[in-house]
Amino acid sequence: MHLSSFLTCLALGTVVNYAAGSDWCYTGCEHTPTHWKDIPGSVCGGNRQSPIDINPSHVKTDKNLHNFTFTNFSSQNVIKSLKNNNHTVKLTLKENEVEVSGGGLNGTYSTLQFHFHWGKTEHHPGSEHTIDKHRYPMEMHVVNLKKDLSEPAKNPEGIAVLAFFIDATDDGDMTGPWGSLTSYLTNNTDSEVAFTHNISINDLIGDVDRTKFYRYMGSLTTPNCSEAVVWTIFQDPIKVNKDLIEMFPKKTGVSNVFRPSQNINGRQVYASPATTLPSSHPWCYDDHCEFSPSKWKLLPQSFCGGERQSPININTSKTVTNKQLTDFGYTKFEDKRAVEYITNTGHAIKCVLKEDLVAVSGGGLGHVYTTLQFHFHWGSMSEDSEGSEHTVDSHSYPMEMHIVSRRKDLSLEDAVNTPNGLSVLGFFIEATDSTKSSSGGSSHHETSSTSKPTSDMNAWKKLTSYLPLIQNISSKATVTEEISIDDLLGDVDRAAYYRYNGSLTTPSCNEAVVWTVFKESIKVDKDLMKMFPTHAGYKNVFRPAQDLHNRTVFTTKSTAGAPVPVLLFLLLACFCALSYNLNLFGLTAN
Repeated sequence: MHLSSFLTCLALGTVVNYAAGSDWCYTGCEHTPTHWKDIPGSVCGGNRQSPIDINPSHVKTDKNLHNFTFTNFSSQNVIKSLKNNNHTVKLTLKENEVEVSGGGLNGTYSTLQFHFHWGKTEHHPGSEHTIDKHRYPMEMHVVNLKKDLSEPAKNPEGIAVLAFFIDATDDGDMTGPWGSLTSYLTNNTDSEVAFTHNISINDLIGDVDRTKFYRYMGSLTTPNCSEAVVWTIFQDPIKVNKDLIEMFPKKTGVSNVFRPSQNINGRQVYASPATTLPSSHPWCYDDHCEFSPSKWKLLPQSFCGGERQSPININTSKTVTNKQLTDFGYTKFEDKRAVEYITNTGHAIKCVLKEDLVAVSGGGLGHVYTTLQFHFHWGSMSEDSEGSEHTVDSHSYPMEMHIVSRRKDLSLEDAVNTPNGLSVLGFFIEATDSTKSSSGGSSHHETSSTSKPTSDMNAWKKLTSYLPLIQNISSKATVTEEISIDDLLGDVDRAAYYRYNGSLTTPSCNEAVVWTVFKESIKVDKDLMKMFPTHAGYKNVFRPAQDLHNRTVFTTKSTAGAPVPVLLFLLLACFCALSYNLNLFGLTAN
């Protein structure tokens, strides 16, 4: 959101500070969005930043979010001027004529301007906020300052922004209010154009139901990112002809003018009573909801019916050795402060890592991947529980750990839409006292059985000690204990693994994952393993194996499981060579 042209707020007697337009950009300069936090005076690295992705399943209804009162939103002569400032197109309103109140706002707000965020084309949308990761083509922000405040940008509720999604249609009106507005669009960033058409804010909003909206506390979405905004995001989008939407990037000469989603950092998003919310999580692992695994492909924006889906059963007799599957490079896997917080998502226990700290490379990946988080899949609390997602020769393990990374040169949004945008390292987990072979009892597998713990059990005790703190879905706990990924993995052989191309194993099942499944399992105390279903409150959180279709599963070269006759032959050869050398130097005992 943009305050770069906020006027000296006459009735409010304040000037809102902001970073000069030349100090930041969306692309093509030193201070792109990831570096906005480095701008002097910026709070863009704060904990209450906007925009965010809104997951309707985690939204709570607030009965106090009553209907709004809009003053002069229907007036057709309040728009004073339009300007392209190279970051957005902003329409300034006449002073002290438009106001908004109600809607759960704490006071009356004076409306100053509205502006837009957009992408590049119809296929590259540009709304700032997203709903369940869905990005609309555009977003309109109506900016309001709380009356009677001298410095609204320094007050947690000093600014109220009304956000409207804009969706593209094939048959929208080309000559109505939006047609008139787009006629003013220009690539001239030096002048402000007087607006002479008789158009009201209501004319642009159209028939959007303004009783349905989300609410959360956030920030401006452009530098200096002041954390002073009460955000209202209306559920229903404004419908605009797609040709008019495309005029924004074409006529202004700027595109992709939106900030990526920011971390929600434990904030709660609320909804007005009229807002339609899912009664429960839209998808689940069993049959207690409408969308069980067999129906995930029916979910909106789902790829779960594709031909490159995960997990799979790995048939070891059909794997192909690939010499390019070399050793991995692990950056900061040994860092005992890398885990930022642990959360209960309602589908898994997830450990989120500190931003841009941990990375993985090598291993035939071809790119450096920034590690984002790791999470777990498990079965039930029974002794013979099976809960891994991948299987080996149809054998399941009790648990599976996934370490998720995105390509360092891609945003997360781009990564989930790129065939190798994500890398996931999968580790099987079984009990320390397991009598089962690490191969799952298969003679084809290349590792031998062991009951020796392969991980630091103290690290697992520290990790599971947080589980009682996050028994509620969406709850999170800051990790203060020293726990590294290396500690959790222990001495598992990371040179022996399988590789195939697949997908995320939860909706929307994007086919963007380079999968690495390690052959040797992590050994963990079975009582610690039982804490996952006990404290999370759910069980059997794994997707069934998917059809391999025409994919090939590759494997690293290994001699760990060489047949016994071969081993005996090698030992005999070594013994003979040793005897020959001893005889040669006269060192044998007679």
